[in-house]
Amino acid sequence: MHPSYGSDPDGLICGFLFAGGEPGVAIDLPRALDWLAGQPSVGTSDFVWLHFNLADAGAEPWIERNLAVAPEFFAALHEGSRSTRIEDARDTLVAVVNDVAFEFSFDPSQIETLCVNVGPRMAITARVHALRSIDRLRQAVRDGVCFRSSLLFLDRLLQDQADVLVRIVRQATLQVDEVEDKLLVGRLGDKREDLGKLRRVLVRLQRLLAPEPGALFRLLRQPPPWTDEVDLDALRQATEEFSLVLRDLAALQERIKLLQDEIAAQVGEHTNSSVFTLTVVTVLALPINLVAGLLGMNVGGIPLAQDPHGFHWVAAIVVGFTALAGWLAFRRRD
Repeated sequence: MHPSYGSDPDGLICGFLFAGGEPGVAIDLPRALDWLAGQPSVGTSDFVWLHFNLADAGAEPWIERNLAVAPEFFAALHEGSRSTRIEDARDTLVAVVNDVAFEFSFDPSQIETLCVNVGPRMAITARVHALRSIDRLRQAVRDGVCFRSSLLFLDRLLQDQADVLVRIVRQATLQVDEVEDKLLVGRLGDKREDLGKLRRVLVRLQRLLAPEPGALFRLLRQPPPWTDEVDLDALRQATEEFSLVLRDLAALQERIKLLQDEIAAQVGEHTNSSVFTLTVVTVLALPINLVAGLLGMNVGGIPLAQDPHGFHWVAAIVVGFTALAGWLAFRRRD
């Protein structure tokens, strides 16, 4: 019977045994320890996968006490750097995989980390928050997916991560298309903030994922002794898929940058137009303000004060100077 989610007191989320090329069989921690303590069959690639919830305080101490995990795995759990990488630690693969939270809404804070320890007979994954890639992998195992070796398990995890990123890029592309359409018709609204937020998410994804192809290439040049050439070919394919995803991320970032530049140019043009209009209004109002100020001083000697047509003369002078100022202003603009 498969253990229910989060019910194990040692933080185990799920465990599966892959033996004889058959689909994974659900297994709990005592049975997994008994299987790992047994002698491996010669020439087999059977392994057990244990997935832990690090939010459970007992998970990490239990792993350290009972499982032969590389020290680099625990170092990866606590170090500040979260760049994606895969290292060969004493013939054991230790990976730090960045992924998005299960309920991802294009928020940079929803990018989380999964730590992986892969050996010839055991694969350990641990995370704090629910992640899309590992959840897809767990569902695939429940649906009957088989893994010939633990390295192919890691390859499938990387492929699921690449698939999640492809979907993110597609969703981001749709949002960029929407902003571009609104830009063409002049109805941006609050889309400028969404565009900046989207670019920040993509920049952080690329920054965290960019080291991964280089780390994979180093691993492929010097693989652990328990790997075979067929499994390495599958890992090479995962490397190529990641390179394509990162290339798409870079292209989408450049497109967003061009849109932001275009929006900034339009905002600047609109601001200049508003400032020019305000300046013209100020210039046009200047003659009448000056004349009104001079004629309203209530002192002797005001011209045209006794002239029956004085108002018309003053109005004509004001209109004339206003028309001249407007002509000069619009001429400068042209």
